[in-house]
Amino acid sequence: YLLDKSDKYDSRDVERLQQDDKWVENYLIWRHSIVDDTLKMIDESFQWRKEYTVNDLTESVLPKWLFENGALFLHGYDKEGYKLFWFRVKHHIKDAKQQLEKKKLVAFWLEYYSKRDHGKPLTVVFDMAETGISHIDLDFVRFIVNCFTDYYPNFLTKIVIFEMPWIMNAAFKIVKGWLGPEAVSMLKFTNKNDIQEYVSAEYLPPHMGGTDSFKYSYPPLVDDDFQTPLCENGPITSEDEPESKEEIDADTKETGELNEEQNLNQKKMNSIEQISKSEETEKTEIKPKNTKKALTTFKGPLLHISPAEELYFGSKETGEKKCLIVLTNVTKNIVAFKVRTTAPEKYRVKPSNSSCEPGTSLDIIVSLHGGFAASLQDRFLIMAAEMDQSSGAGVPELTQFWKEVPRTKVMEHRLRCHVIESSKPSSLTLKDNAFNIPAKNNEDLHIQLTRLLQINKGLQEQIDRCLWFQQLSAVLSLLSVTVVAFCFYLVYTQRS
Repeated sequence: YLLDKSDKYDSRDVERLQQDDKWVENYLIWRHSIVDDTLKMIDESFQWRKEYTVNDLTESVLPKWLFENGALFLHGYDKEGYKLFWFRVKHHIKDAKQQLEKKKLVAFWLEYYSKRDHGKPLTVVFDMAETGISHIDLDFVRFIVNCFTDYYPNFLTKIVIFEMPWIMNAAFKIVKGWLGPEAVSMLKFTNKNDIQEYVSAEYLPPHMGGTDSFKYSYPPLVDDDFQTPLCENGPITSEDEPESKEEIDADTKETGELNEEQNLNQKKMNSIEQISKSEETEKTEIKPKNTKKALTTFKGPLLHISPAEELYFGSKETGEKKCLIVLTNVTKNIVAFKVRTTAPEKYRVKPSNSSCEPGTSLDIIVSLHGGFAASLQDRFLIMAAEMDQSSGAGVPELTQFWKEVPRTKVMEHRLRCHVIESSKPSSLTLKDNAFNIPAKNNEDLHIQLTRLLQINKGLQEQIDRCLWFQQLSAVLSLLSVTVVAFCFYLVYTQRS
C-alpha cells in the first residue's frame, strides 16, 4: 500500500502508524484482527484523512459561524465514563453549498478529541427534539456514520437517539442499512423516560429531563468541562491552603499503618540492604499509599507527566483517597503549571498553581476530602507554559503570567479518574512488595475485554441469524401446510 499509494497519504499519518501501536491495534480490533481487512481500512481512512486535510484542521481554517451554530460539540460523559459527542439536529439545515464545511467540522471535533484523550471512544447523542422534515439530511448522517465505521477505528461505544420523530422512521431504516449489524446493535432509541439508562441527569439538559445547566456559546471554543477562560483561575482545584488538624491526624495515622506493613514485610522477607534503605527513607515522608512510580509517562514538549492517562483511586470500601502526579521539567526554563478539575468540590491538589525548575521533578498530591468518592466522570487538566528566568515565580508573578500568556504557548494534558473496586493490593496503587509480582497492564486488560466483546457480538449475530432462519422456516412451513390444505379443500369441493 505504501509503495503504490504513498502520494495519497499524509506523511504524518504514515509516521504515526509506524510509531503508535495503540492506533494500529484499534484498527485490528475494529476489523476482528483480519489483517487484509485492516489494511484496507487503513488505506481508505488515510486517503480520506489527506482529502479532508484532517491534520491541519483548526479553528482558524473553519468558518466562525460553524462553531457559533452549536450543532456539534463535546460535553459531559455517559454512565460508563465515555465522552458525549452531541449532534443537536434542530440546528442543522440541509444545504449543499455548506455540506463540505460541515463535514470538516465533524472531522475537526473527532480529530481534536482523539489526539487530546488518546483515542478513548465516544458516545454519540443525536438530540432530535423539535426536529422536522427540513432537518433530515441523510448524506450528512451517512458521513458521520462512515467516520466511525471506516475512518476512526474502535472509536464508537453507542449512538443514543433522543425522541426521533415518527416521520423519520423511514429515513433511519436506510441509515441502519449503512451501519451494518455491529453498529446497529449500538443504536439506542430513547425518550425522556429512559435516556437516563445511558446518561445521568447531571449531563442531560432540562428538556431531556436532566439538571445540566450548560449553555453552548462561542467563543471561546467549547473546551469540554474546563470552560473558564485562561486568564481566570477557576474552576481551579483548591489552592495550597493549610490542612485541618483532623486531616493531618488522618494522614499521620495512614502513614503509621503503612510503616507497620513495611516493617512486617522487612522481617518476613529479609529484604536486601537497598530495599531497607529506601523503605527507611519513605518512613520519614508523608505520602499517599499509591506513590509507586507510575507505569506510563506522557512526554510533552514542556513537562513529562506521570501517570500518562489515569489517576487510580479506591472506592469507599477500599479507602484509597490519594494519588500522586509527578511533573518533570524537560526544558531549560522555568515552567509554570496549574491544575484544574471538573469536580473542585471533591479534590485538593497540592501544589495546584506553581512552577518547576529546569531539569527537576515535582510531586503533586491529589486527595479526596469531605467524604467524597472518586468518579469515572471526574477529569483533571494540567496546564503548563515556559516562563522567562527574570520574571520570578512567586504568587503575584504567576497570577500575572497566566493573564498574559498566549493560549498557543500553553501545553495542556488531561487525566481521567479510575476507581479500583478490589481491596486487594494492586501494583498500581500500593508500593512494590518484596515478591515484586508483575501485574497486568490496564491497557492490555482493556484490549482483551474489547476483543471479548467483539467476539460476543459476533456470536450474538450468529444466534440472531439462526433464530431468524428458524422463524422463516416456521413461517414457510406454515404457509406450505396452508397451501396444501387449501388445495385439498379445492379438490374436495370440486368432487362434491
